[in-house]
Amino acid sequence: MIMMKGKKILLAVTGGIAAYKSAELIRLFIKNDAQVKVLMTKNAQEFITPLTLQTLSSHPVYRETFSLIKDFDIAHIALAQEADILVIAPATANIIGKIAAGLADDLLTTVVMATKAPVLICPSMNTNMYENVIVKENIQKLTSRGYHMMEADSGELACKSEGVGRLPELSDIVEKVKSILAEKDLAGETVLVTAGPTREPLDPVRFITNYSSGKMGYALASRARRRGASVILISGPTVLSVPRGVTYVPVSTAVEMRHAVMKNLKQSTIVIKSAAVADYRPSVCADAKIKKKDGPWTLYLERNPDIIAEIGKKKKERILIGFAMESEDLIKNAKAKMLAKNMDLIVANDVKQKDAGFQSDTNIVKILDRDGGIEELPVMDKMDVADRILDRAKMIITRRRKVA
Repeated sequence: MIMMKGKKILLAVTGGIAAYKSAELIRLFIKNDAQVKVLMTKNAQEFITPLTLQTLSSHPVYRETFSLIKDFDIAHIALAQEADILVIAPATANIIGKIAAGLADDLLTTVVMATKAPVLICPSMNTNMYENVIVKENIQKLTSRGYHMMEADSGELACKSEGVGRLPELSDIVEKVKSILAEKDLAGETVLVTAGPTREPLDPVRFITNYSSGKMGYALASRARRRGASVILISGPTVLSVPRGVTYVPVSTAVEMRHAVMKNLKQSTIVIKSAAVADYRPSVCADAKIKKKDGPWTLYLERNPDIIAEIGKKKKERILIGFAMESEDLIKNAKAKMLAKNMDLIVANDVKQKDAGFQSDTNIVKILDRDGGIEELPVMDKMDVADRILDRAKMIITRRRKVA
């Protein structure tokens, strides 16, 4: 997959208080192996100095429309032609309005007019300004014309008020850039991902659950969205932030997850069941808190629905991918599960291995297919594991289309 390595990012900083965050944004881009050049408007220089951004980017900061970059290359033409993407962060109401009006009266607006690279606009302004009908119309106009527009975040603003208008989180901006630059090899697909644990209530204050953090499922949702798929993320309770651009369906119990999956199954072309769904639930959920008593307590359990087995019976042309976390006989148990439940692939990992499984940011997996193939992956970040799983799904899609 195309990442940011070697990509030339032109970061345009405009005159809003969030301009100070551009320093950290540059650092994050460079950490992802991108090359960064910075363009500043006159007003931006009132909030942060060009010297700061020049030091961080290791390139001169461009401020004048007709300054020369090298030899006889005029800045607004050369910058526009060499950039792989132009990121405007923060983008004020003023600059959004000027671009929407087609003005080109300074370095930034002339670069916008001259570039054929994708343009990502990251708004940041006072809530009343962001909600002004003129600003909304300008944002809609630019979106309709192919500009990439992020929604402002909500929270405490520099003017001491609360509301929408904050610059999007820097990690979200980086992810959006990656998404824009990535190959859209899953465009046209709808990927349904289940993630996290389920909670099976005993009474109003207690429940049965497991150690799943949801990180693997959220990684799959994020990477599938980056690769152009429409994504439905059905998740049990987690502390993770929902990836931007996905349809998020929160659930708690296995029965709720089954209902949500079946409701969204028809539109899905790829189903990835990475949730750790409880196999059993209490037969009775008490209406009031169960009080402690002397002697043993007998808890009666009943089976939860086997969601992936149900999908396997009606999957038709859908690609179905499951997970197997085992503590013994990993390959044998995973293969049996894959065949019994009509999966196309199963991702197996040993819960006893270090750096694998629940809670960890990394995983060590083996991907098994129905032809008997086993792809063994080394310890990898779960985001990278997600891409490898999606690569395999893409291979199945390609093979089927050739046969057809």
